[in-house]
Amino acid sequence: MTANTSPSAAARPGRRPGTSTTRQAILTAARARFAADGFTGTTIRRIAADAGVDASLVMQFFRSKDELFAAVMSVPAEALAHFSEAFRGTDDGLGERVVRAFLDVWEGNVLTSEPLMAMLRGAIVNEQANEQLRQFIQERFFVAAATSRDAGVDAANDDDADTDTDDAMLRAGIVSSMLVGLVVGRGVVGVPTLAEAEREKLIMLVAPAVQSVLVPTP
Repeated sequence: MTANTSPSAAARPGRRPGTSTTRQAILTAARARFAADGFTGTTIRRIAADAGVDASLVMQFFRSKDELFAAVMSVPAEALAHFSEAFRGTDDGLGERVVRAFLDVWEGNVLTSEPLMAMLRGAIVNEQANEQLRQFIQERFFVAAATSRDAGVDAANDDDADTDTDDAMLRAGIVSSMLVGLVVGRGVVGVPTLAEAEREKLIMLVAPAVQSVLVPTP
């Protein structure tokens, strides 16, 4: 530092040049923190420290932890479409496609997986996270599965169509519970045998069970 340079003129900690860059740094830090610690365990100060900014700056961009959490939980549309595509095609291999796509979304790119993990960890204590998670399950499982099963129903018999749709919704609900439970055991609770298991091994073991639930036997 020269004689003409004062401490106040030096680079200030906690500041990043550019509004968009700063906002993105905060979102990136918050996404990882919410996913790791959940809604309750995450603080604005901790996010600010992770992002290298002042806590007051976080509040300038996002007025509350709830608002920041809502911004973090935006899952890219292409990731959701990837999961829906698993239900398209024939029944052969449906169980494997669904399990593989589910793990792709929940354990793949951090831009996709971290918002979902934040939802999952926050769902118990945060109504917004709870609602987001319900919507994810509703859209990804129930709607896709019901549409897939209903496509083969003869529309001439409305009673049969309704019965088949209800059955498909129930089956989708069972499968969603199975796979969400797998993610909880693997990524939230950290059950050693699940956390350490190879992904392909899990798919091989879980896919037949999912197949048997989703595809009714004649």
